[in-house]
Amino acid sequence: MTAPLAERETVHAGCVMVGEAGILIRGAAGSGKSTLARELVRQARAEGLFASIVSDDRTLLRAQNGRLVARPVTSIAGYREIRGIGIVRAPFEAAAVIRLVIDLSEDAPERHPETADSQVRVCGVLLRRIRGQTGAPLLDIALDSLRGLCDAVVSL
Repeated sequence: MTAPLAERETVHAGCVMVGEAGILIRGAAGSGKSTLARELVRQARAEGLFASIVSDDRTLLRAQNGRLVARPVTSIAGYREIRGIGIVRAPFEAAAVIRLVIDLSEDAPERHPETADSQVRVCGVLLRRIRGQTGAPLLDIALDSLRGLCDAVVSL
């Protein structure tokens, strides 16, 4: 049986896994999703944490038992696009439970966003969210958010 459309969708996003937590990185083409994903994995590994790419560019999302599970789209699983280099094959994780959403945009988010802006509903699942401008320094904020050290509304 397949899930209703509202509980399952393919999105223009990348996903990484840090420890047991998935981070969904959304944004327009060229917004830095793949770069941020690689930087998050590199930084987490440098801190001694398990980290891996789950998907790049397109991610299959499905609500399961109140959690949002991300998987790579089968046809591009294990491939990453690196600007200036092209498509490369790389190891990947088959799935991750999303704990954090990072939304990247060209426009700067509000300087003092509303508290409600710190959460977003995806496929019916309410998740923590960080909004950031393309190129903003989000590594520490994202990793601290997963650790529970940073739970304020964050927009950079």
